[in-house]
Amino acid sequence: MELFVFVLASAMILGGAVGVIVRNHPVHSALSLVLTLFGVAVMFVSLEAHFLAAVQVIVYAGAIVVLFLFVIMLLGVDQSENLMVEPIPVQRPLALIVGVGLAGVLVTAIVQARSAVQTGTGAGLDNATQTGDHDSNVRQIARSLFSDYVFAFELVSVLLVVAVVGTVLLSRRPARLPDDIGATR
Repeated sequence: MELFVFVLASAMILGGAVGVIVRNHPVHSALSLVLTLFGVAVMFVSLEAHFLAAVQVIVYAGAIVVLFLFVIMLLGVDQSENLMVEPIPVQRPLALIVGVGLAGVLVTAIVQARSAVQTGTGAGLDNATQTGDHDSNVRQIARSLFSDYVFAFELVSVLLVVAVVGTVLLSRRPARLPDDIGATR
């Protein structure tokens, strides 16, 4: 039975991942992503990680894919724009400055979170210590997530932002070139 569940979930994950890449329509691609995320949730259930399966379905298949679909629908995929015209001339340098600033804030937050977890201080950890609940699942997940896997956790958040930006760029396809421009002389 475990082998059957593993094969079925793996087929869901691989089929959805291929669908995300192969599909031309962004909405169909987002729905393929939902299939992939549900397959990962099935894997979590088969490993008896029910909390992670619930988070996978609620956060990723629910909220994140809805965010992607919202961005796709907001942009109006059926409209085409001239990508050579810069609507706001200072947006690229400003984006660079904001990106460097956010990277600095992110690095500072990671360093502070790691030191707070390693020393056993911080709002959530102090509260759990005072109540005497030393071995709670939430505390173990928090300690593991914000100490051992903090870089991966933050990397996933950056990956989600990159995915939204990629969705925006993919939905802004350039207009077709006239036939005389593409012809060789």
